[in-house]
Order: sequence, then C-alpha cells, then structure tokens
Amino acid sequence: MIGHTIDIAYWNQVLRDKTPDEIIDWALTVSENRIVTTSFGVYSSVLLSTMVRKDKGIKVIWCDTLYNENSTYEHASNLIRQYNLNIYRYQSLKSKAEIDATIGLPGLEDDNHAEFSEVVKLEPFRRALKEHQPDLWFTNIRVRQTELRSKKDILSLSKDGILKVSPFYYWTDADLDNYLEVHGLPKNHDYFDPIKALKNRECGIHLQ
Repeated sequence: MIGHTIDIAYWNQVLRDKTPDEIIDWALTVSENRIVTTSFGVYSSVLLSTMVRKDKGIKVIWCDTLYNENSTYEHASNLIRQYNLNIYRYQSLKSKAEIDATIGLPGLEDDNHAEFSEVVKLEPFRRALKEHQPDLWFTNIRVRQTELRSKKDILSLSKDGILKVSPFYYWTDADLDNYLEVHGLPKNHDYFDPIKALKNRECGIHLQ
C-alpha cells in the first residue's frame, strides 16, 4: 500500500497551499489503482467534474443507501450522463422493503441505528473495496464538517492502509458555492443521508 510508503505528514505540509488540481496531479503520480467515492451530495459535482477532467476513466464508487431523495437520484443521473462517469453502484444485499420491515429507518438513539448503518452503507462499501482493491481513494471530506474530519488532513489513511486524498479539504462552503457558480455546476440542495441524520455527524465510511 502506498499509504505506508510515503511520509504523509511531510506531504500534507507540501500540499497545504496547493490547489485541488495540483493535489490531484500529485496523487495520480503515486497511484496505480484509484477510486473516487461519492454520495451525490450537496457539492458532489465539484469533485466529480474535477476528477473526470484529470482522470477520465477513474472508478466512481457510489454506495446508494436506497433512502435518497428523488432529487438526489435525479442529480446522480444527470452527473453520470453529463460526465459519462465510470460508475460502480453498491447497495444493501437486502431490499428496501426488507430493511423497512426488519430494521426501519431508526433515529440516532435507536438501538437499530448501528445495524441500519451496517446494512445500508458499511457492508456495501467494504464489498466495493474488496472488489476494487484501491491503493488510493479520492474523497470530498473537508475540515469543520464533523469532529472526525477536522482531525484529518488532505492526506490520511484508512484502517486498511488506503491513502485517502481530499483535494478540497480546506475549502469552505462559500469557496465551493463560488466554484459552482463560476463553473456553472449543479448543487444538490435536498441531499439527506439517513446514516448521518445530522449535518455534523459522520456518515460511516470514513470510519473505515
């Protein structure tokens, strides 16, 4: 794994003042098998449009919880078509009807929340990693989003030693909104993640 062969602290210092394009360019030179993950969330078009410009055939991993808003599915469909994304869609091994009947859509304090998270997002994501065996994982996490993400940096390691690269890590919402406007990119205003439920809560896969 390349994550164990580079000095992450050193490269985080070097990359701190680089642009997202420069960060991606650097990352592409050290990776042989990379992925980018997306939930087709609020600012998903920023990372995805940048990645396909830099690495057109990159594998795009989408763990569809089955509980997205209709607007999110429309947003996903539009981006997949517009950028001809090399999309790999993963879902629970259980149908939504079965999940509703056996677990339901639990609140954060519900005893079933951990099981729900495992079934709709964590197991599908582990399956994706097992199938693709990436050495590098592009993400759109940013500082100040959650307590966990604020402890990360542009470069970090997954539990499995995959090098995680977050090109827009230090960008604010205002920065991203300006980028959307300048480049004419869509924003998914109605995104809802049933795992997070709250805006500042972790979605799960970045605990992996």
